[in-house]
Amino acid sequence: MDYSNPEIPEGINTSKEHPLKDFFILSAGILGGIALCVLLLGLFVERLALHIPFSVEQQLVEKIDIEGVVNSNPDIQDYLNKLTAQLLPYIDLPTDIIVTVNYTDDSTENAFATLGGHISVYRGLIDLLPNENALAMVIAHEIAHIKHRDPIIALGRGVVIGLFLTTLAGFSTDNLINKIVTDTGTLTILGFSREQERRADEIALKALAKHYGHVNGADSLFNTFIKKENKISKYMPEFFSTHPLSNNRIKEMHRLAQTNNWSIEGETTPLPALLRK
Repeated sequence: MDYSNPEIPEGINTSKEHPLKDFFILSAGILGGIALCVLLLGLFVERLALHIPFSVEQQLVEKIDIEGVVNSNPDIQDYLNKLTAQLLPYIDLPTDIIVTVNYTDDSTENAFATLGGHISVYRGLIDLLPNENALAMVIAHEIAHIKHRDPIIALGRGVVIGLFLTTLAGFSTDNLINKIVTDTGTLTILGFSREQERRADEIALKALAKHYGHVNGADSLFNTFIKKENKISKYMPEFFSTHPLSNNRIKEMHRLAQTNNWSIEGETTPLPALLRK
């Protein structure tokens, strides 16, 4: 039997493609799968949260001291309660939902809706408002978030997705759960989606149109900072960390007014003297 020792061709054990190509394809597939899971989890939690009784939110709030719930001026608190009561009939809340507005005499430029129907309003934000109409827009907007259960949806989404990602990464979930349950700051910075913000704006505009007969002043707070556009990157009220400022948002408000025949002209109501001290 003849034996031959042929020469082995060069490159027989190498690929013509870059060795990192398969790695990047695999990584992209894994990241895409994670992103899809996060998206599906978010949608699932959003639907599930809508079925959580409002009483459960109230029970949770009773166990947690929400940051900012400090009624530090009885006269201003009484005024905010009356303004809220005037707006509520136009927002059509479910009968089991109770709204509580809390005023805090602090320079923080913020207002937010959180669990259990609580709305916190800070003096710092009120100081930026040129009239009562703008303040009514802020309060009605936050009531709208409560109406659609946006706080419990945002919190639930954050908890579930956070648990999923920490478990996936192999970290302990105990610290995350404890932080979410005990860290009151988590409840005050709940972020809402663009659709949730748009929906809240529409409900708030409707309330203003019915209460004042027009929606003039609704965009006053936003316009105040649009005019200071060059300074926004250096000076941004905390209100806009969860309620993003956008020219498109103002345009959408004007479009809604036009579509619903809500007048954008009308005399605005000045803020009471007790808010200008």
